[in-house]
Amino acid sequence: MPKSKLILLFCVLAAACLFSLAAGPAGLSPDIIINLRLPRTLAALTVGAGLGLAGALFQGVLKNPLSDPYILGTSSGATAAAVFCFLAGIERTSPVFFLAVFAGAFGATFLSYWLARAAGRLSDAALVLAGVAVSAFLSAVVMLTLSAARERSFSLLNFVLGGLYAVEPGVLAISGTVILAALVFSGARWRALDAMSLGAEKAYHLGADPERERLVFFGLACAATSAAVAMGGTIGFVGLMTPHIMRRFTGPSARVLAPAAAIGGAALLTAADAAGRSMFSPSEVPAGVIMALAGAPFFMWLLWKNSRGRV
Repeated sequence: MPKSKLILLFCVLAAACLFSLAAGPAGLSPDIIINLRLPRTLAALTVGAGLGLAGALFQGVLKNPLSDPYILGTSSGATAAAVFCFLAGIERTSPVFFLAVFAGAFGATFLSYWLARAAGRLSDAALVLAGVAVSAFLSAVVMLTLSAARERSFSLLNFVLGGLYAVEPGVLAISGTVILAALVFSGARWRALDAMSLGAEKAYHLGADPERERLVFFGLACAATSAAVAMGGTIGFVGLMTPHIMRRFTGPSARVLAPAAAIGGAALLTAADAAGRSMFSPSEVPAGVIMALAGAPFFMWLLWKNSRGRV
């Protein structure tokens, strides 16, 4: 990536952080900034980086520009597992919690992929439809569970809507470590991801094992998504929008696209969370709602371009 574009990317990230630290009805009190806004900004940066990275990995390994943890059902699987853990009394800092959330994300992703493959040729439309079906089913299960658990449904509903409210330092540390590890491992295998983005047959002739690489990158993307969901709940479209935007700066190679998508996702979600705190102050709109308002039109635009073969 040219140095000028790299500087611009970090300037955007810095601007999003400053906006997040300043946004809110409580003014610019140092106590408010350090004790409330700074942890929340760090959480938004971490969650956005995880979702941006996961989107880049899914789009590369599936050779599908419409792939995203939210659309594939990955986020819904992780959210459903997290809600069941909360109701079972499992703490978010427990290894069992993160293992359960990862299992939910991985299981939902493979169910979407299997359903799309079972329909015949693995097309963009089949994968999106399978992901939407899995996501809708899991969302219905979560809402049914919340309806039954009335006394705790309000706090869990905020989590499901994708709100970065209570930031626990332990969860921030664990999620950040998982996402950083996923970024490092995916960076070490950028050649395999570039080969997969050419299609399974070409990847095989280039010396990659498509089934093994798909499993590896699914695991890395699900790990990043589950770490993000564990902290921020269901936040969609970050993983869809960020890789498309970053390709304009970096080109298609995963060597620079994956870290750029992580940085771009961090900036995008941090700005969205700050906007949610500012737009209807003193009321607050969850970051997941803000991203849905921005991401749904973007997804429709991508569908239109994809139908014309221009993505």
